[in-house]
Amino acid sequence: LFPQASMMFARCTWKRASSVLLIALLCCILSPPARAGKSSEDIRCKCICPPYRNISGHIYNKNVSQKDCNCLHVVEPMPVPGNDVEAYCLLCECKYEERSTTTIKVIIIIYLSVVGALLLYMAFLVLVDPLIRKPDAYTQPLRNEEENEDARSLAAAPTPSGTRANTVLERVEGAQQRWKRQVQEQRKTVFDRHKMLS
Repeated sequence: LFPQASMMFARCTWKRASSVLLIALLCCILSPPARAGKSSEDIRCKCICPPYRNISGHIYNKNVSQKDCNCLHVVEPMPVPGNDVEAYCLLCECKYEERSTTTIKVIIIIYLSVVGALLLYMAFLVLVDPLIRKPDAYTQPLRNEEENEDARSLAAAPTPSGTRANTVLERVEGAQQRWKRQVQEQRKTVFDRHKMLS
């Protein structure tokens, strides 16, 4: 009963998330622009003027069209007197820049929608996964038996004395303990594989 309910919940959640994403994308793409041309926020002219005589360098920004992107239209107020304007403007480097705020908005909405869908999926897994996974009645007693054997072997192991003697007997016992641990690990992996196959 629980797996069927969880699958139905997952389908409904995914359908809702995908429909919200589709509606958001359509609204952004099909929404009419505020103005027929480029908005003033999307275009600008940037003039970088270096130091000139006793005047320090400065960067000027202004929303003007591409044909008006020059020092005379952008640099206001003009920091030099009338006879030095031409020499000052020759030093300034003006660049026309434009961007698409609509594209930026669409990309942000797509990004937020993907993150929201992943968060919904994570919440779904956190809530429903414990209900789907139930402990297997076949492998649980075997794991308990392995844990008991591990505890017994640790209790039976001799406690090391203060001075470690490097005798042949201790080396053999250490190798035997390592071999037992390897056998238990192999047994555990075989049972795990058997559980996955069944």
